[in-house]
Amino acid sequence: MAIERYIAICEPLRHAQICTVQRTYFFIGFIWFICVVPDITDLFITLATEPIGFFHSSVMCLRQNIFKDPVLLYKRQAFDAIYFSLVFLTLIYTYLKILFAARAISSEKTSIQKARNTILLHGVQLLMCMLSYISPSVEVILNMIFPGRILEIRYANYLIVYIMPRFLSPIIYGVRDQKFCRYLRRYFIIVQCKSSTRVYGQEEDI
Repeated sequence: MAIERYIAICEPLRHAQICTVQRTYFFIGFIWFICVVPDITDLFITLATEPIGFFHSSVMCLRQNIFKDPVLLYKRQAFDAIYFSLVFLTLIYTYLKILFAARAISSEKTSIQKARNTILLHGVQLLMCMLSYISPSVEVILNMIFPGRILEIRYANYLIVYIMPRFLSPIIYGVRDQKFCRYLRRYFIIVQCKSSTRVYGQEEDI
């Protein structure tokens, strides 16, 4: 998304030429592939190193209980660090270029401020989604600080890393939309009026 917006704003005349449907499908498949490769290699290494009896045993469905080889832990940390660095540098570069381009194009302070706010919102959204790369390491550190609280740590980690970014994004963009915001205010006013009318009616009955 960051690269597409960078091309649309910084290279508008070449946007239709660069961002074609075929290239979009290709890059979606490529992203899926590089995300699946680490897990597939973990699976093959586990199949090759673990005895047959391990696959008939009952264990809690946790990554460290299934992929127990220490090499796999180091490999995952290395992949997470590489992915996090690449995505972070891409976000910083593209959004800074977009911000400078928007500032150079528009001379009105209001337009510049709106563009900056939009860019910051997109950046915050993507940075929140990037938390999944560092969540395993954070979980290990928190488990060392708060031993015996692993279930609570995992629950909070799941809410913050996976639920919150996907929950906040539609709310933020919806509230920024003027038409949606107007209908949302009207809805809350109607709800408040109905609740106050109900309370007033109950008081009269009493």
